[in-house]
Amino acid sequence: MAIEMSDEILIPAPRERVYAALLDPAVLKASIPGCEAIEHTSDTTLDATVVLRIGPVKARFRGTVTLDPEGAPARFGLTGEGSGGVAGFARGGAEVTLAEEEGGTRLAYRASADVGGKLAQLGNRLVGGTARKLSAQFFENFAAAVTAEG
Repeated sequence: MAIEMSDEILIPAPRERVYAALLDPAVLKASIPGCEAIEHTSDTTLDATVVLRIGPVKARFRGTVTLDPEGAPARFGLTGEGSGGVAGFARGGAEVTLAEEEGGTRLAYRASADVGGKLAQLGNRLVGGTARKLSAQFFENFAAAVTAEG
């Protein structure tokens, strides 16, 4: 099952601070709903463990995210994949732009993911809706964390 998402948020902080926060495991752990652990395994790779409930399925996902910093901090890409055991798997990527504007930095993204296993059986409406809700929660948490840093 394929999921497509896009959104944007104005974060009241300079672009360099927003970009640095996107690479900071402590900020990410505080921002990602259900995140139990996250760590850099290289300059461009993060490993994470996240516990999520999607409808009747609750699972611990372990995954890796790889950053493509070409064009950073204005624009960068990332790819990732994770497995939740019998719950299923997800893999995908995103393009992120950070545009300076009056009042802060506009973070915009376009993401796509493929989901399989029990999660895919739940249907696009439930999984996609939950993904959008978790994404909105992440950006709300992230904006608060970046603003508090300043």
